[in-house]
Amino acid sequence: MAQYRKIINDPVYGFITIDHPLILEIVAHPYYQRLRRIYQMAFAHLVYPGAVHSRLHHSLGAYHLMCSALNELKSKKIDITPEEELGSKIAILLHDVGHGPFSHTLENELIKDVQHEILSLHIMKILNKQFDGQLQTAIEIFTNTYPKKFLHQLISGQLDMDRMDYLTRDSFFTGVSEGVIGYDRILKMLTVHNGELVVEEKGIYSIEKFLVARRLMYWQVYLHKTVLCAEEMMVKIIQRAKELITKGENIAAATTSFDFFLHHYQTNQQAEKHIDLFCNLDDADVICTVKNWMSHSDKILSLLCSMLINRNLLKVKFQSIPLALATIAENKKLVAKQLSISEEEASYFVFTGQVTNTAYNPLEERINILYKDNSIKDISTVDHALIQQPLVSTVKKHYICYLRK
Repeated sequence: MAQYRKIINDPVYGFITIDHPLILEIVAHPYYQRLRRIYQMAFAHLVYPGAVHSRLHHSLGAYHLMCSALNELKSKKIDITPEEELGSKIAILLHDVGHGPFSHTLENELIKDVQHEILSLHIMKILNKQFDGQLQTAIEIFTNTYPKKFLHQLISGQLDMDRMDYLTRDSFFTGVSEGVIGYDRILKMLTVHNGELVVEEKGIYSIEKFLVARRLMYWQVYLHKTVLCAEEMMVKIIQRAKELITKGENIAAATTSFDFFLHHYQTNQQAEKHIDLFCNLDDADVICTVKNWMSHSDKILSLLCSMLINRNLLKVKFQSIPLALATIAENKKLVAKQLSISEEEASYFVFTGQVTNTAYNPLEERINILYKDNSIKDISTVDHALIQQPLVSTVKKHYICYLRK
């Protein structure tokens, strides 16, 4: 008799149990196993050396939290059928399967204007065919077309299992304790009211902590200036390679899969045709290619690659207002002279941008608090200081990356 129960030892949650044959088959599939070879946090390990966990770690963690959340809801007499339970677990397990190399960093560089959620859906549909339609409920939950909205909210919402795991896991592996959340208490406080996910009144403080932790993690980790700079430099490398390709220069990637996406403009319509090639791509393809390009004859490409590989990154400055155009132009002139390149080419070493961070946006899906009298309040209207204006407002920062003198 086949064994349908596996336990995985996770450093964050302890033992994660997989006890359904379909889920075991999905986890064993090459499309899913590829997630082992993609960093969850892209270049965050350049600042926090411990942040080398993979997308597979995160996926399994989110699956574990989904199992706990469903058990809690069922214990509160919320009607969840075995089919819906299986569908929800598969949906969260595969929610990030469409991520490409270095996750969000190259999301719009390899396939234009296609978010990873679209590719995840393409992959889920392919797996659905391979597994004789057994993923149909998971696809409906993932795309929010299933009647029970709260199941989709567990996959994608203000308090979804995705966010719950990445905050917990990323704070663990970076060592940034400000990101620690009371995920176990939040799960205990979840319930369903009028078909939607809500939080019991007793969970207000845990939600408050969750929102504060999320904001702190974004500024301290995800939008850390060095991490941001490394990600932008990787984008500049790909952009320079594509520019050289359009000029007819010989640019070869380290693998056939990466070479294909580098040389062929891709759109959403084309993406579905090339899922097999896409699912051969991971961080190793890109890093090996960047290492090869360190010795490329093009001065700009080779220098950018050498700087990234050796962590000799551009300097970054954050400020609250946009930089003066004259200051940017002056920096480009200096770099052009320093490297003996044109001012237009100096844009690869001097560039600006902006980042924003909103811990909680009530204009999107809300976090609703359920009171004992069955009344509902949005978390931002609850009478507690931290979860009012400071966390609802959007913080914007402008930055400039430039070559060190």
